[in-house]
Amino acid sequence: MAATIYDIAKKAGVSIATVSRVFNNSGKVSDKARDKVLKVANEVGYHPQAFAQGLASRKNNTIMVVVPVISNYFFMEILGGIQDKLSEKNYELSIFNISPNKDLKKQVEHVLKRRLAEGYMFISVHLEDKDWKSLQKYNVPITLIDEYFEGFDSVSVDNSQGAYRAVKALVDCGYNRIAMLGALQTSKPIRDRLEGYKKALEESGLEYDESLFVTGDLTNRDGFTERAGFEAMKKILEMDPMPDACFCSSDIQAVGALKAMQDAGKRIPIIGYDDIELAEYMGLSTIRQPMREMGFYATQNLIDRMNNPTKAVSQTIYTPKLISRNSTALNGRKVKA
Repeated sequence: MAATIYDIAKKAGVSIATVSRVFNNSGKVSDKARDKVLKVANEVGYHPQAFAQGLASRKNNTIMVVVPVISNYFFMEILGGIQDKLSEKNYELSIFNISPNKDLKKQVEHVLKRRLAEGYMFISVHLEDKDWKSLQKYNVPITLIDEYFEGFDSVSVDNSQGAYRAVKALVDCGYNRIAMLGALQTSKPIRDRLEGYKKALEESGLEYDESLFVTGDLTNRDGFTERAGFEAMKKILEMDPMPDACFCSSDIQAVGALKAMQDAGKRIPIIGYDDIELAEYMGLSTIRQPMREMGFYATQNLIDRMNNPTKAVSQTIYTPKLISRNSTALNGRKVKA
């Protein structure tokens, strides 16, 4: 149960009227009392707007989805799964877009303090464990998607295992100079996928070559864009010796990579990651994340949490699947799913 002004007053040792005056900036309140009230409010994750709107103590049947960017096939697929579940329930969906180029924790706190929803889902919002832990003080239902923290319900994919499967499949086809078309390494999915890439090389007796981790433009969406994929593949094709295969960190980057190969009149086997709808029409081999399913079950987890705040924490980690298509069917070799 979220904190109320009654809890603030009791913990601060002042009257409810004093708390109300502090939050509404009305009447005379000593600096000492004001500081005490605001300190307690911050400790318990209370925001004055919640009181003003009357949202701290009643349900509003709104679920808020917080995403760093919505113009992305990955997020749209997950949102589709969320909507599938919400269509069965009497809940309104609200979407809040935060900026990946600003302090994420501050933005998340801002959202939670406003108490504009009964429950929250965070998609691909990656914070340190200590930051997620500090957000537990807000005492509101939260489910994480494409992220993991032991204190919150979550639905995610084993990114390291997915990358491992992609690179191992290429190695098993006889390729041994395999590039990784990456993105910003502060991105948690990239760190995990790079770990899987290295593991597959190591187990196959191949040495990790830092120069084969190639990126394009990193100023937008951490590098998960068509333009970044295009730029990175141009660099790969200009290498001497040129890599004989490529693991691409996302399908959307692979779209740009395929265009770069087409423009250069060169082609190497490439495996993407996500299995967005476009991947099938492009003939792109890829690692499938059950994105729509992730959104569907994350929503069910959140609703369960909203109805039963004391239930055990639910952690779901999907194992990604290799999908073999024409982008790896070269030189008489084709990766096996």
